[in-house]
Amino acid sequence: MIPENRIPTHPGVVLEEEFLVPLGLTQVSLAKHLGIPTQRINELVRGKRGVTPETAWLLAGAFGTTPQFWLNLQANYDLASNRPNRTIQPLVHAA
Repeated sequence: MIPENRIPTHPGVVLEEEFLVPLGLTQVSLAKHLGIPTQRINELVRGKRGVTPETAWLLAGAFGTTPQFWLNLQANYDLASNRPNRTIQPLVHAA
């Protein structure tokens, strides 16, 4: 369920606060381990980039999570961040 009173935490914040910092990893060391540019990790941590399916697989492999974990974080963030300002009424089935 997506909270209505706040935007869910960006997956980059989760990456930094729940994985990098506790494990004593730098963005550079993670990027090197994953075989991707450091800029990709940095932009993710700064909230300038989202988690793609490829990145989800890489992070899942590195941290023993699932790719769904990372994609769910991203989807919840995206849905809450892009909630429309208007309400759409349900379609009524005409008999």
